[in-house]
Amino acid sequence: MLRFDPFRDVDSLTSALLGASTGSDRAPRFMPMDLYKVDDHYVLSADLPGVDPGSIDVDVDRGTLTLTAQRTVPESSGVQWISSERFAGTFRRQISLGDGVDTEGISASYDNGVLSITILLAERAKPRKVDIARAELTGEQRSIEHQST
Repeated sequence: MLRFDPFRDVDSLTSALLGASTGSDRAPRFMPMDLYKVDDHYVLSADLPGVDPGSIDVDVDRGTLTLTAQRTVPESSGVQWISSERFAGTFRRQISLGDGVDTEGISASYDNGVLSITILLAERAKPRKVDIARAELTGEQRSIEHQST
């Protein structure tokens, strides 16, 4: 009996695109992340367990947020690996920010293997109430309005 693996082709394509083995059958070579909006800012949370905080870079250039991190495996001579599934190397993720954020107001923290980035909305992108000005009628407009009623 043949066993069907619907992910085999995806794994093969991923390996070909990334130029190397992905570790385990489905080990990610990217950083999983969540992005959500709260009031006047966005929060991006990226999982980076086992990453030295000093190796993490957060850059903003022309509306693109780039996250880069490095996970290294300590050299261990005389070790015979039975299984090695955790990715070691460089993680990189890019997110297009668009025009509605304040790139000067981005802050980041790293705690318990999670990189958290706060991205403030630009003042021009925040919801606001628009006042409606009432136009004053000229004398001619008043007489036309009066005649039509």
